[in-house]
Amino acid sequence: MDIRQLRYFLAVVDQGTVHRAAEHLYVAQPSVSHSLRRLEEELGTELFMRRGRGLVLSSAGQALVDPARELVRLLDVARATVESVDGLRGGRLTIASMPSQAVSPLTRMVTDFVARYPDVEIAVAASDRPEDIREALRTGAAELGILASPQPLEAYDDLHFLPVETQTFVLVARDDADLPADEPIDVTCLRDLRLIVGQPGTGMRRIADAILAATNCRLAVEIEHREALLPLVLGGVGVAVVADSWRQLAGAVGLSVRALATTEVLHVGLVWAHRRLSPAAAAFIEMSQSDR
Repeated sequence: MDIRQLRYFLAVVDQGTVHRAAEHLYVAQPSVSHSLRRLEEELGTELFMRRGRGLVLSSAGQALVDPARELVRLLDVARATVESVDGLRGGRLTIASMPSQAVSPLTRMVTDFVARYPDVEIAVAASDRPEDIREALRTGAAELGILASPQPLEAYDDLHFLPVETQTFVLVARDDADLPADEPIDVTCLRDLRLIVGQPGTGMRRIADAILAATNCRLAVEIEHREALLPLVLGGVGVAVVADSWRQLAGAVGLSVRALATTEVLHVGLVWAHRRLSPAAAAFIEMSQSDR
């Protein structure tokens, strides 16, 4: 068993077919097929079962996934550690972030990091919920995560964490929206509004649901693509509850941003798994600690 076989195996796991795995790896499809056969021969078991046009992991294949990811990750960390002996002049860092926190504080943090380490390549992976961040860190799909949770970060005892900020919730609307004059706005005072809401399970959706339950406001659009929220508000479709991280962006496009009277907040932090990190990830954490 060698590391290339494991990389090819994981590519098939992630891409679903040998053909897509070969495209992802920029290698010929027969190379991936041959590598998988050799790996199965060495292990003495089948790793995949064919289902229609795709492949499904066997029980043996499923058992191999986590150890294979950890071995590949450790090799990448070892290589990056050696390459950084004379300074952090390269490498790649993957950060999983929830959507609103990718707007802020992640953009500021990445901007600061790139200014210090311009040769490090940054990849930001989308994760909708705290559980998605934890899974990305567990599997090695990301080294760091920007997590926002209604509960204190201390509750995530399976992760290291660095508190970054606390975010509240605001209402964004066009200037012609009929909003109460007082601020922060008591959500029970909202009337006759059409709400644009995100997917269930998010803080923004919980506030929106509270408004819908306590008032005569109604749901206009439910959308998972959070990047469409502000364009929909600008188009006059309705108003939206968003995290305070959207305040600057919403104001920049001409929307009214009003604070909401709610006790719910989001605890935002930089999180990482209990394992050895690459030099780039360690540098990102050190920068974030020094900037607090």
